Amino acid sequence: MHCMPGPDFSEEMRLIKSGAAIIAGVDEVGRGPLAGPVTAAAVVLNSKDIPAGLNDSKKLSIKSREALAIEVHARARVSIAHASVEEIDALNILRASHLAMERAVAGLGIAVDHALIDGNMIPKALICSATALVKGDARSVSISAASIVAKVMRDRIMVDLAQQHPGYGWERNAGYPTKVHREALLKLGVTPHHRRSFRTVHNML
Repeated sequence: MHCMPGPDFSEEMRLIKSGAAIIAGVDEVGRGPLAGPVTAAAVVLNSKDIPAGLNDSKKLSIKSREALAIEVHARARVSIAHASVEEIDALNILRASHLAMERAVAGLGIAVDHALIDGNMIPKALICSATALVKGDARSVSISAASIVAKVMRDRIMVDLAQQHPGYGWERNAGYPTKVHREALLKLGVTPHHRRSFRTVHNML
């Protein structure tokens, strides 16, 4: 079976050749869940010390994701930021995920020359120039590193929230609308961590 090559550093190299020194890969996780925050990460890799095995976080096992997240935190500059359920409901999920991305880039605490953003849209209030890369987590190692650390962090948050609100299966489904989660909504009702602007939740209220 012919396998797609994994992400590489070529987008970053192109930018470095054109004069950008500090390039951040940016990605978010948690657009689809019915509960919990949306989490974004910005990662500036060291071109001479890139962890091996970086890939789209959805293609990695939980164990490899967690091991790679530790590597990325140790060897790159990382910033993780969130937009809360309240912000998601007030703004809408797209704008809230862009807000989380803007916060992540600002939180790096260094002047970023250029950001590589996963997706087809560039957040309005980014503090630097940016390129949107569709399926960026499968193309750029900086974006895949961001997708991994954001996913690991958000999964941890959902495990913590699951202990406060047992029964919804958040420790396994991360707030996504699985059968267990939807049945628990009917049986247990809506928690303060549910996104009221999402149709499934809204229709129950």
